[in-house]
Amino acid sequence: MTRFSTAQRDEISERLGYRFSNEDLLVEALTHGSTQAHKGDYQRLEFLGDRVLGLVIAEYLFRTYPGHGEGELTAIHSALVRGESCAEAGDTVGLSELVIIGTGERAKGMNLNRTLLGDAMEALVAAIYLDGGFEQARAFVLKAWDGLLRHPRVTVKDAKTFLQEWALARALPIPAYKVVSREGPEHEPVFAVSVDVKGKDPALGTAKSKRGAEMDAADQFLKREGIRP
Repeated sequence: MTRFSTAQRDEISERLGYRFSNEDLLVEALTHGSTQAHKGDYQRLEFLGDRVLGLVIAEYLFRTYPGHGEGELTAIHSALVRGESCAEAGDTVGLSELVIIGTGERAKGMNLNRTLLGDAMEALVAAIYLDGGFEQARAFVLKAWDGLLRHPRVTVKDAKTFLQEWALARALPIPAYKVVSREGPEHEPVFAVSVDVKGKDPALGTAKSKRGAEMDAADQFLKREGIRP
């Protein structure tokens, strides 16, 4: 099993802003499956860390943006917890230097892999949560994600994609679209399409193409329900 020297533990503690009582948790959070130096790797901790991170970020956004609706908060939250953002947060503590991977894999630069770093960062969040509790985990997340929290990079999804993800997140069926009418000359038609979401009144959209009308219907639904401005 991998063990850190006192000097190594001091350096890691300084980087993380947290000192582990249970070193095994720290080792597990940093260990990639390519090494046999430790019985386990970070995958189980990654599962838990994803949930802890999500809660910390959700609470922060809820308190920081009182005027934002659910849709806006969801978009910012998604941007902050995605893998690339976790990897960027890992860069703030020099995570690529800390991960424990096989010698061959490190020689190939696997320790710089963004997916690996994002996963390991989530595992670290879980390890701190298990070792020191929620407040310590929250303090770590808010410090490591500070730059991202101040300047979140939100990817604007099209209305249909956004509505579908919104519905699926609530265990609702995929929104259903239906052409209500098609008017105008053949070379310049105008489509009217309705979108139906379980438990809600349909919303109507219009455009010069069927897809455009579907997009408009989704957009009208999101605006009417206050999901996305």
